[in-house]
Amino acid sequence: MLKQSLQQKLLQKLSPQQIQLMKMIQLPTLAFEQRIKQELEENPALESEYQESEEENYNDTSPEDYDNEENEIINTEDINIDEYLSDDEIPDYKLHANNYAADDEEKHIPHVAGTSFSQYLKTQLHSYRFNEKEEQIVDFLIGSLDDAGYLRRDLLDIVDDLAFTLNIYSDEEEVERLLKIIQNLEPYGIGARDLQECLIIQLYHKNQSKSRDLAIKILENSFDHFAKKHYNKLMIKHNMDEDDLRDVISDISKLNPKPGSSYVGTTKMVEQIIPDFTVRIVENELELFLNARNAPELHISSEYSNMLRSYKESTEKSKSQKEAVLFIKQKLDSAKWFIDAIKQRQQTLMITMDAIVQHQKEYFLTGDERNLKPMILKDIADKIEMDVSTVSRVANSKYVATPYGTKLIKDYFSESMKNAEGEDVSTLEIKKILETVIENENKRKPLTDDKLAKILKEKGFPIARRTVAKYRELLDIPVARLRKEI
Repeated sequence: MLKQSLQQKLLQKLSPQQIQLMKMIQLPTLAFEQRIKQELEENPALESEYQESEEENYNDTSPEDYDNEENEIINTEDINIDEYLSDDEIPDYKLHANNYAADDEEKHIPHVAGTSFSQYLKTQLHSYRFNEKEEQIVDFLIGSLDDAGYLRRDLLDIVDDLAFTLNIYSDEEEVERLLKIIQNLEPYGIGARDLQECLIIQLYHKNQSKSRDLAIKILENSFDHFAKKHYNKLMIKHNMDEDDLRDVISDISKLNPKPGSSYVGTTKMVEQIIPDFTVRIVENELELFLNARNAPELHISSEYSNMLRSYKESTEKSKSQKEAVLFIKQKLDSAKWFIDAIKQRQQTLMITMDAIVQHQKEYFLTGDERNLKPMILKDIADKIEMDVSTVSRVANSKYVATPYGTKLIKDYFSESMKNAEGEDVSTLEIKKILETVIENENKRKPLTDDKLAKILKEKGFPIARRTVAKYRELLDIPVARLRKEI
């Protein structure tokens, strides 16, 4: 049986404006600039300080209420242009033009438009003579190389693709023969199917010597032993001493495991990190600055204010004029909200970052990562009385320029653990100590995780071996066996 009933519920929902504000807070500087550019393009009521605009001062530019021809009342009282315009004859944004620091100036970095990687390889093939079929296969092989210069696909799969996509019938032997030609191109190592083949190709293009020939022999016959640093087995198997092995290791270490990246990397657009904050030390005190590019000067378009004034002063108000006023009202409301959202974003960023700087004051004054205190998102959220999600949005994608380099803000957050004295210490401090211990170890006899755990315990950090292994992996440090050197 169906019934109808009324229920009252108390729900907490974010308005569309709040959702947009949260998204704006999360944006780093470059993405924020793109967001402003998009809004300027979509909303003609907004203008920036970089656009040519002359504002006029009106004491009251809000149009009065009016009735349309169908007696429908359209309320326009809440349109207040004074909120968007300066009270001075010269707008504020024009006075700010010369007040920026040199570091805050907008700079455009030119990018070199070079030859692509595939074009570079094809240029070298001009000295070879191919028939039409071979030329198509070679082009297909070059197009199949990844950014590192490797051919990651089986030759049989390439033969099938040639048949189905280009209607070219070939076999593995022909493809292999043409691949060998590509492997003779520069940078050497191009077209290899794995690391072993890549290194061997590069060695064959080096000047002949005892260590080079021995290195080729080791890579061809004992690659696994070499990769796992089983040096004793290598010396026994190939009848050589430590000096010979040291020369071999030196030759191989000079090779490029990713030959394609040495060329591809030069033609890619470099992603530039723009710090959102700057922390400076002035007379042993910390000063925090927000990047000026996060605080653009936006104002109302003078054309819109002129349209409203013309409407107010006109004696006859047509229907089209009334529709235009409604359109203007929508754009002005959107412009006002956007300007307010930018101000809220600036305030939220500064409050959050200031709390982080004060919490990690000892670190920012010294630059010593061992002075980093344990800090989680909730610690900062409680200080600034905001939600944890807001702090997370600020920390995850923002950078701060310090006297010690540009850092990602979220890297300053870490869990805590108790030391031998019962004090809370940051896991970042423990990782730094672990990294220092490994750097200073005897590379002929690297320390195992068990020995590292004992050393940390002696330093006052009682942590388990598995925790040491976890921190070591987070630091991208290999196991003891792979850190061994001759």
